[in-house]
Amino acid sequence: MSNNIDWWRGAVIYQVYPRSLNDSNNDGIGDIAGIIEKLDYISSLGVDAIWVSPCFKSPMKDFGYDISDYRSIDPIFGNLADFDRLIEKAHALGIKIMIDQVLSHTSDQHDWFTQSRQDKTNDKADWYVWSDPNPDGTPPNNWQSIFGGPAWQWDSRRCQYYLHNFLASQPDLNFHNPDVQQAVLDNVEFWLKRGVDGLRLDAITFCFHDQALRDNPAKPENERAGRGFSEDNPYAYQYHYFNNERPENLGFIEKIRALLDAYPGTVSLGEISSEDSLATMAEYSKGDDRLHMTYSFELLTDDFSVDYIKNTVLTLENALTDGWPCWAVGNHDVARVVSRWGNNTNNPDFAKMVTAMLGCLRGSLCIYQGEELGLTEANVPYDELQDPYGIEFWPTFKGRDGCRTPMPWDSKEINAGFSQGQPWLPVDPAHLEKSVNVQQAQPDSVLNAYRAFMHWRKAQPALVLGDIEFLDWHSSCLAIKRIDRLSGQTIIAVFNLSSNPVTFVSGLAEDAQQIKLELHNNGEINGQELTIPAFGVFFSTFQ
Repeated sequence: MSNNIDWWRGAVIYQVYPRSLNDSNNDGIGDIAGIIEKLDYISSLGVDAIWVSPCFKSPMKDFGYDISDYRSIDPIFGNLADFDRLIEKAHALGIKIMIDQVLSHTSDQHDWFTQSRQDKTNDKADWYVWSDPNPDGTPPNNWQSIFGGPAWQWDSRRCQYYLHNFLASQPDLNFHNPDVQQAVLDNVEFWLKRGVDGLRLDAITFCFHDQALRDNPAKPENERAGRGFSEDNPYAYQYHYFNNERPENLGFIEKIRALLDAYPGTVSLGEISSEDSLATMAEYSKGDDRLHMTYSFELLTDDFSVDYIKNTVLTLENALTDGWPCWAVGNHDVARVVSRWGNNTNNPDFAKMVTAMLGCLRGSLCIYQGEELGLTEANVPYDELQDPYGIEFWPTFKGRDGCRTPMPWDSKEINAGFSQGQPWLPVDPAHLEKSVNVQQAQPDSVLNAYRAFMHWRKAQPALVLGDIEFLDWHSSCLAIKRIDRLSGQTIIAVFNLSSNPVTFVSGLAEDAQQIKLELHNNGEINGQELTIPAFGVFFSTFQ
């Protein structure tokens, strides 16, 4: 393993959703041993780290994001010995291991909550957010749950409501209690001692709540869409000023950073959700005593245009001082990017172009498993849905199952080689032609283009650590300029986001040298005239 404590700057982080990567024991659910079996494949992608979504003990009401024991591996995934083997083999391959830490809430089956709900006087009585009802029996305020309906659940034992920003089975911890903060930090340190290299901090802006329990103000109808919440979800009807991103949270963030600093080389990546996520990303990564990296849902929405991507990145760049961004165009919570941004296109050039575009933004990258194959959003019938979010809002919103279906490894094997047993979600037949075995045999496949690009990117200091500028060259093309001051390298990358070829006069320097990306649909330069095919790319460099 590298001793570079800043390994995360410009790193490529591959997100593994354990349930769906690879099933080693044929029970239909992916597991840690299955991840280990695929580490050589993941290593071949040229990634620097793996982010493992939750594999801790859980009743799985939200598929691992409802944790009942932070220090145990759920038996469906394996055990601690399996996890230790995962770290050992990953490190032997030069890959870092990052784990999801879901700190703002627990499962209602966690021992802390089991004790807290018994009465109002026990040792854990104020470890969660409890409140008396209004005189008419209604909840204490108007806060809404992300998964639909009030964020308050009545508990007959205490005759009080408890707060849940997510499912009712995910009660929120009371971080105003310093004992809660310390207990959470102790759980985090358990994994740092075990050798993990980083933390992806889920819903980290939700740790603190407004102690006065003030109502959230209403949001105008024209502002309700976007940021992952459909207009039919009442959560979108409010500005979430009081149940999210409270100022006290920064003090807790600094405690997390102090703990990580005691383990040199470990890193934090915070998932940011707030009314102004880009500003919060900058605030949460400011200085050297907060989060190392942050990311948000700004590029995980349906918005796809040159102006939207450019303005999103520039807004963050202008807000950042010394913080470091991390960008993602897909994860386990949103529709697959080639369906969401590509309007369900099955064009491999689109998948190649989006990956290269992401790889040219300043910061680190999160790549969701299957993006290297150009997987489309799977069609999961209603009677096979597992996601409570999708079941609640179907049919206008079909939930997150479509991006969580099993990885297709071998088109000739049952369940595409994921499992010999019945998979927890069906394998989409449309994914068979995109299986790893098929694409490895195709010289110009999305998978082989992905590998070639990521290995090439590692050797380009301008793309890994350089500054970023945008060039206004054509309305259909995102033109990015990356400059590494130390090496003097400059790279200009141009991406045609449209389904039509474009030709225009560029502003390239006379000494610019074209770089033809291996296996990509490259543009051509003729003097100052630049032609880029549909979903094509153009790269050039000069010193």
